[in-house]
Amino acid sequence: MKIEHRNQRSLSRREFGGLCAALGASLPAGAMMAALSSASALAAAGPTVKLPDGTLAPALGQGSWHLGQGRHPDAAEEEALRTGLTLGMTLIDTAEVYGGGRSEQLVGRVIAGQRERVFLVSKVPPQHTAGNGVARACQASLARLGTDHLDLYLLHWRGGENLAGVVAAFEELRTAGKIRAWGVSNFNVRDMEELFRIPHGDRCATNQVLYNLGSRGIERDLLPWCARRGMPVMGYTPLGNNLVRDPVLARIGAAHGCTAAAVALAWAIRGGNVIAIPESGSMEHVRENAVALSLALTPQELQTLDAAHPCAGC
Repeated sequence: MKIEHRNQRSLSRREFGGLCAALGASLPAGAMMAALSSASALAAAGPTVKLPDGTLAPALGQGSWHLGQGRHPDAAEEEALRTGLTLGMTLIDTAEVYGGGRSEQLVGRVIAGQRERVFLVSKVPPQHTAGNGVARACQASLARLGTDHLDLYLLHWRGGENLAGVVAAFEELRTAGKIRAWGVSNFNVRDMEELFRIPHGDRCATNQVLYNLGSRGIERDLLPWCARRGMPVMGYTPLGNNLVRDPVLARIGAAHGCTAAAVALAWAIRGGNVIAIPESGSMEHVRENAVALSLALTPQELQTLDAAHPCAGC
């Protein structure tokens, strides 16, 4: 599965100015023009991953697990997300359980006035799926987000739900235009096989799971299982617990003039069948992450990373 690119377009004066403001504080003066040229292209044509129905989703997005919960001022977190959108990280992932809905509310303030440029993802927990619970949960998320539809709606985890009922509810929401596609999260191969035995279960668009250079277990089974069915995986926590301080990543980053975080993210989306959703409440970190959009690791660098962080049992 190949990473694809959206049609290119020229940046408006306002968008170009936004890129200048976003990038200027983090780059040496000598690198400014080259970075702006690269960032302009990224905003116009960032890397994408194809969902099973042919929809293109951004390969690098932004998570929001801890946003809106007081770690940083809300204004700073909102500006970080807006910066990411400007730099081409136009997928935003959230969930109703994040901060009891406060994350969705914060995301809603960020996307107000620019909903059409955002690929918006949220999730329903299994305890809200009984009866017409999925429809009610979706409507509540839409209200908090200030939008009339989601691009992708996921079952957050397994938890005693009626899986066939969830699929049917998702399909009803899709038919009604409340969601464009649906998927799951934290499913293993056995869960996915059960899902695909359910009527319309094969319409699942993605499975969101833990995936990063230090946690490569899905490469043994789940990742190839999804790839054989043309289904990308969405990887949460793509920077791991401490990959930003990894010496091998830092050394490769130094060779490219970027951070270890950018290298870790470029590694995660290297194959074209993974969407990475790093979380950050800091504009500085968002700028660092966005470099991964244009970072191509060499075969030798990939071999070096494989040797430093092997996939056990692969």
